[in-house]
Amino acid sequence: MTLILFNKPYGVLCQFTDDSTGPPRPTLASFIDRPGVYPAGRLDLDSEGLLLLTDDGRLQARIANPRFKMPKTYLVQVEGDPSDAALEPLRRGVKLKDGLTLPAEVERIDTPDLWPRDPPVRYRKSVPDCWLRITIREGRNRQVRRMTAAVGHPTLRLVRWQIGDWTLDGIAQGEWREA
Repeated sequence: MTLILFNKPYGVLCQFTDDSTGPPRPTLASFIDRPGVYPAGRLDLDSEGLLLLTDDGRLQARIANPRFKMPKTYLVQVEGDPSDAALEPLRRGVKLKDGLTLPAEVERIDTPDLWPRDPPVRYRKSVPDCWLRITIREGRNRQVRRMTAAVGHPTLRLVRWQIGDWTLDGIAQGEWREA
């Protein structure tokens, strides 16, 4: 069994080929030369961080299927300076168009020591921002972004740091290692 931990850069598709008709976009093939492995779950084009790839279908299902409720932890830069009261709905569950989310673990954190993002996050002198650590146990489409927007603090940058016990610790952007 192979399990790869990959630090996906911003703007990279979570697949090995680009089926779009527009200009070509970078894919996993630009970074990973290991045949027979496939992503266990997805990470949006505009999100960065930990992506797991495996050649084991059962492990892939355990990681990606929401019924297993594997925790996924994100470092999230949000617009504004949310109060504890503003973060409380995230901890209880947020009503989205596709229903109520499960409660998330949320805490304010100091600005993490991350690689620079290319392109950089738009900085506005008149609008503060802050960083949160958010752990969810489901994986709806763009869930963390929709949750922070629902409480009035849109996501500016999203980095998945951990899935279950696997973390990005020591893996540079665009690099991978076997677990």
